[in-house]
Amino acid sequence: MKAVLTSAALLTAFAIAGCNAPAADVPSALGRGNSTIATSAPTQSGALYDTAFERIKSGINAQIETFPDVPLPEDAGGGYTHEQHKRNARALFESGLLFEATGDERYRDFYVRLLNAYAKMYPTLGLHPKPKEQSPGRLFWQSLNEAWFLVHAAQGYDYVRPSLDAQTRSVLEDGFFHPIVEFLSEGQPGTFDKIHNHGTWATAAVGLTGYALNEPDYVEKALLGLDRSGTGGFLRQMEVLFSPDGYYNEGPYYQRYALMPFVLFAQAIQANEPERAIFEARDGILQKAIYSTIHQNYAGLFFPINDAIKDKGIATTELLHGVAIAYELTGDATLLSVAQAQGTVIPTPQGRAVSEAIAAGKAEPFAYRSLRLRDGANGDRGALDILRADQDPEGLAVVVKNTAMGLGHGHFDKLGLLVFDRGEEILRDYGAARFLNIEAKYGGHYLAENNAYAKQTIAHNALVVDRRSHFDGDWRAGEEQSPELGELVIGDEMGNGLSATSARMDGAYPGVTMLRHVALLEHEALQGPVVIDVVRASGSAAHDFDLPYHYNGQLIDTNYDIDADTTSRVPLGEDNGFQYFWKVGEADLPDAQAQTTLLLDRRFYTLTSAVPEGTHVLLAELGANDPHTNLRREPALILRAPRAQSFSAATVFEPHGEYNPIAEYTVGAASQIRRVDHVAGEGTDVVILHTRSGEQVTIGFAGSDGDHTIVTPNGSMSWKGPYALLSGPGE
Repeated sequence: MKAVLTSAALLTAFAIAGCNAPAADVPSALGRGNSTIATSAPTQSGALYDTAFERIKSGINAQIETFPDVPLPEDAGGGYTHEQHKRNARALFESGLLFEATGDERYRDFYVRLLNAYAKMYPTLGLHPKPKEQSPGRLFWQSLNEAWFLVHAAQGYDYVRPSLDAQTRSVLEDGFFHPIVEFLSEGQPGTFDKIHNHGTWATAAVGLTGYALNEPDYVEKALLGLDRSGTGGFLRQMEVLFSPDGYYNEGPYYQRYALMPFVLFAQAIQANEPERAIFEARDGILQKAIYSTIHQNYAGLFFPINDAIKDKGIATTELLHGVAIAYELTGDATLLSVAQAQGTVIPTPQGRAVSEAIAAGKAEPFAYRSLRLRDGANGDRGALDILRADQDPEGLAVVVKNTAMGLGHGHFDKLGLLVFDRGEEILRDYGAARFLNIEAKYGGHYLAENNAYAKQTIAHNALVVDRRSHFDGDWRAGEEQSPELGELVIGDEMGNGLSATSARMDGAYPGVTMLRHVALLEHEALQGPVVIDVVRASGSAAHDFDLPYHYNGQLIDTNYDIDADTTSRVPLGEDNGFQYFWKVGEADLPDAQAQTTLLLDRRFYTLTSAVPEGTHVLLAELGANDPHTNLRREPALILRAPRAQSFSAATVFEPHGEYNPIAEYTVGAASQIRRVDHVAGEGTDVVILHTRSGEQVTIGFAGSDGDHTIVTPNGSMSWKGPYALLSGPGE
């Protein structure tokens, strides 16, 4: 049997298991254990495992008698050769897993035949004929895909290698594994030692190959970087890329993507070098990363901040591995309900254990809750704050983006906001302008509109000054500065229904300070929870202020008369993302109140805003200057205050009522909020909600602890603490 390797053994020759050993007798060097099952007899592994196992078995059986299709690389992302090499990578992993699980030599022989085709081709390849701008690959347009391929190939090889004779090993390792490891490491040092998801995939691929091939040198440089100093490499990636709460600096979309190499390589490290205690490092940072990835989803889809494809959700392969490995480490039964929501497992031993536990009725609800995920390696680069009305994964929820930039994948929306309800994104973020792996759309690259629109501040629910983006669209400048966080208060912890957070941002615009308070409020005077959004800015000179709300749904009613552009339209601007909006209409607000009601999926939503005198409303829709229709046709409501030295607005976002077109009834279509008053003080704000039934709900915002007083037209108000529910003057 293959011994579990220690770090001392890594410094000497690795023992090679005997050839032709039965697959079931050899534990995985990559830490997945044995998954041998009696496939001819009924299993007790549960429906998720059985279905997943039969699916991959059926897929490999369909390929097993055919000659492998290993085409010369030709296409960019989404093209035939690109997709075929991806299919082959999965086949290498799955055929190895099937051989280990069944002992059927047909699966091993298929793996060998397929990888042998790569062993013949790979040494002959130069760089890809359609390389990406950064880090081109050989099999693929970028080396990131190459590392992804190697992760899958190494996992499959780990299962079949012990039963291969020395000559076969030599052909596969000298023809494929050694050349691809050389290319991904010494061949691309800038990527391999980069603290970035590309570097994570490269180091994990090389390290997994090192364990699978018994090559200690590969493992050491994967862990510590090419010069073995520790300034690069996998361990340094763990130190820098995650905050102490497990938040990944590029945001949830890339956290999901980077999670797979982190947890798979860590699993192999744990199996081979348990003395490293890799899953306990940094107070269990990898386990925290798995949990924080789960928390960063709504209704099964990840929060679409930064460069995010909005269709990605918790059923992605990376989190399937993450949830199963976390369950093995913790035995946390709430993870089983996440696996149920995922709807499948990877048929590894960890996936089987999850499936068995679900079948045994052990699943408990995952505790979705309000929380703060700090950003930055030391937790001092802002935070992503999540406010949830309850533990329902499809209940009213608010995401407040007070994070650092997120490197080159970051977007210019400091103090940004998203609102979700009933499984829908209500106040939304555009995400990334990209058709991933659709060759007709710029070869699957990020589109030009990603930089020109999707990253720009106007594409988000964030304050825009002088129609320019934060930091003038320079992500490196944005990376240097982070919001100053106020307190996060959770209502159920405080004994009331007020959960709130705040942050301040200096430097997004020269001489301008921005502040945002966001609260989720449940109160007996209201029929249900509401969101309160307070946005302020001040500067030393006059500015134009735009506060956009990108909404989802049909515009139903307003308290203002819209001067609509019904026969012709003009763009809102010439640059910084404004050029992509058609101006649909505008309206004056003589009473400094804007009330807008939307309808989405049989539910009404009303935004009631108290705004400065002279503010007007712009209604806009994407589509201008977009000859290739690369952008979705999404609407926005913009509160514009021209030529002012300061700006302050308070908006209450209220879900209400029901529209049923089948039973033909409508109830609660009108907002219960009659108006909103907002008083801004020195570092403090008071928002008063006036209901149609004559009640008032008053909230004080400061963001910091201590005693606070604000003078209103009706007298002074005082409170203690960062936020408070108030009764009236003097309270």
